[in-house]
Amino acid sequence: MASSCSECWRASAFFTISVVLACMAISMSLHAIPKDNGSPSTKPVNYQLFSNASKALRRSGFNIIATLLQVSPEIFLSSHNSTIFAIQDSAISNTSLPPWLFKKLLQYHTSPLKLSMNDLLMKPQGSCLPTFLHQKKVAITKIVVKERLIEINNVLVSRPDIFLEGSLSIHGVLEPFSSLDPQNIHPGWDYIQSPICDSFSSTLVSDITESKNMVNEWTKIIRLLSSNGFVSFAIGLHSVIDQILEDNINLNSTTIFAPADFAVVASSSPLLDRIVRLHILPQRFTYKELASLPGKTLLKTLVPNQYLVISGGADFIQGFDINGVQIFAPEIFSSKQFVIHGISQAFRDSRTS
Repeated sequence: MASSCSECWRASAFFTISVVLACMAISMSLHAIPKDNGSPSTKPVNYQLFSNASKALRRSGFNIIATLLQVSPEIFLSSHNSTIFAIQDSAISNTSLPPWLFKKLLQYHTSPLKLSMNDLLMKPQGSCLPTFLHQKKVAITKIVVKERLIEINNVLVSRPDIFLEGSLSIHGVLEPFSSLDPQNIHPGWDYIQSPICDSFSSTLVSDITESKNMVNEWTKIIRLLSSNGFVSFAIGLHSVIDQILEDNINLNSTTIFAPADFAVVASSSPLLDRIVRLHILPQRFTYKELASLPGKTLLKTLVPNQYLVISGGADFIQGFDINGVQIFAPEIFSSKQFVIHGISQAFRDSRTS
């Protein structure tokens, strides 16, 4: 009797989850973002193939992805071949992501390549794989051939070769390749952070663990700026931080000057990128260290051959400013790697002044 009740409860719970996922799938389809004219057209759905794949996923305990694959297989389609990295149920069952963002997460876990476990093991460690999410890649961060062990974005491929049939491969992974922290979701922000890859060789240009930690640190910095009233600068920094980190892979000591009003955030990308870099020094300076510098000291910025200038400084009783701008909120954040100073207005770019 107890066993029968338990089975009834599990069936009821599974039915509820299936209904919720079906609604989510329909919502994702209705709110799908139109594709660019240059993107590849979606191929006709092979429902028998996806039905077989869904059954294989259920047998392996990946019920959520199995349901989505059966109800809305077009989420996982964008090319003639696909490899799906299915996230285990426990890692996504309580997610509060909106449907459009959950769809992006699924696309980030799907590659337009058909890759078996043997194919993955033959890749060099550090290789980057394309995904269905525009301009986002995942990286093979660990390979142990003898143990047939692979990690992608530092996440273990826990169930390799769940399904290998036709144009489709499916592997199970322990958790998402990108954070599910809802605190990182802000309008207009690039939520899914991918590893830094060399655009020419598709290999990592720096150790992926350090890269991931650095991205996480900058995410915290951006969130802190936003919560402390520097919203416009936080938005501008978030828009260009990926390119800044690609260009400065050894940026491990930083001073950030955060303006209270950053009107340039509405500017074109090249100008915004340049102005944001003008507010970042590749060296950590506390307020006391800045104040002790003599007048006319040059401070190197992330803009090549452009410097900020100390006015006043240790030579003047009245204090100092930088490029004519005062620090009104010194050290609003300080760590071993970062220090942030709030400034009264944005620095002017000498090239555009």
